[in-house]
Amino acid sequence: MAAKLAAALLALEGIGIIGLAVWEAIALISGDNASIVSAVALIVLTAAGAALVVAFALAVWRGQSWGRSGGIVTQLLILAVALGAATGIYGDGTTALVIAVPALVALVLLVVAVRDAGRRASVDEGGPDGPPPSSAD
Repeated sequence: MAAKLAAALLALEGIGIIGLAVWEAIALISGDNASIVSAVALIVLTAAGAALVVAFALAVWRGQSWGRSGGIVTQLLILAVALGAATGIYGDGTTALVIAVPALVALVLLVVAVRDAGRRASVDEGGPDGPPPSSAD
């Protein structure tokens, strides 16, 4: 259950990042950029990041460990962005909370999903003492 919820949150984050890329593209088209080359590079990198987050969501949904690992790293990066939004001359606590709360929820769900996957793997292998003896022994 935790993995499915975490995957859903990751997918929503990926969709949000896609929205950010679209917003950047609109700014490029409207001429609201100092450097076209930098704007295009930012759009490409944002779209690539969105694709990765969506891929992590799909992997978590399918129970693949690399998706959980990538999702955890993504949440830590989002929390770093939230910290940056809260500090500095233009720091805004409300913006930081809006960014941080979903990331914290997703992080907790991903850690629970990792724990659950570890328990399932332990049961499949017969627990901490290794696999159960075969009937041929």
